[in-house]
Amino acid sequence: MEEEEEVKKELEVQMELEVQMELEADACQRFPAQQVGFIRGNDLFGYVGIEAVLDQMRRKTMKSAFEFNIMVVGQSGLGKSTLVNTLFKSKVSRKSCLPSHTEEISKTVKLHSISHVIEEKGVKMKLTVVDTPGFGDQINNDNCWEPIVTYVKDQYEKYLREELHVNRKRRIPDTRVHCCIYFLPATGHRLRPIDVEFMKRLGKIVSIVPVIAKADTLTIEERQEFKERIRQDLAANGIQVYPQKEYDEDPEEHVINDRIRESIPFAVVGTDKEHHVNGNKVLGRKTKWGIIEVENVAHCEFSNLRDLLIRTHLQDLKDVTHNIHYETYRVRRLNESNITFSELGLLTRPLENGTADK
Repeated sequence: MEEEEEVKKELEVQMELEVQMELEADACQRFPAQQVGFIRGNDLFGYVGIEAVLDQMRRKTMKSAFEFNIMVVGQSGLGKSTLVNTLFKSKVSRKSCLPSHTEEISKTVKLHSISHVIEEKGVKMKLTVVDTPGFGDQINNDNCWEPIVTYVKDQYEKYLREELHVNRKRRIPDTRVHCCIYFLPATGHRLRPIDVEFMKRLGKIVSIVPVIAKADTLTIEERQEFKERIRQDLAANGIQVYPQKEYDEDPEEHVINDRIRESIPFAVVGTDKEHHVNGNKVLGRKTKWGIIEVENVAHCEFSNLRDLLIRTHLQDLKDVTHNIHYETYRVRRLNESNITFSELGLLTRPLENGTADK
């Protein structure tokens, strides 16, 4: 036992040294012309209170609601609205907010968005759900993805114009799509041409998370075979889905995201009805053979999807949207339009690759 404890202590010391070396190397890269020293907690004369900054950040975040915008795409009848309601355990979908709404097959793809402020334990989130009725419902679905591409780019353009104002707002309203959930019908075959074309185009401008809708219509073996075929099709067509390997920032994050990538696409089941199972209330779908529990990982992968979108990667989805997708759009737009900040009287040097010296 003593030997094991000594080995553990040695490993902990070694890990701390490795982390310190990584921090020092990172600091040297960021500040090459400066001498950077590191003072650890044991070297301090007393308590300083640096850790309190986390509480300050938390209080500041809790005062104002943060935005999270999610888009659901798929043909009618795949349970998009039901799944969104199940994710947030509330009536947040378009259909739920319009009880008198009669569903009609739209002749064109029309986007509808609805926003709610959800509060949980003092934390407020402004959730916007963007629905895409009419997608994939026509006999001829050529270019049915264009209204969606246009909408995503319009939100980037709106944010960019707010940023370029001389007297811009202290907090720019964020309507950019942070995540697109793409619903695949549980056919058990391969990706359809419309699926390939959509994800090819949208994967370059927004984070896509593909899901197999109504996965309870497939057996476990059929589900696994279908998931494998889809992963093969994604790789063969060069389709990027979230989380992308090139965005992993450290080895620990790479390991976590590898597990997620092995589960994509998520086989999900959605419902807003509760049933009694062994004396407990559970969300599930009742069939003649029993109850399919939505939050039971042995029945479907809904819990994995919810954890990814809300509990583990919500902030990362927002960061990828801002730092990758929006930044790519911003650089391209500024270069295309030959816009320079010097025209606005802010900078003296013209734009080079989307950046300039102050």
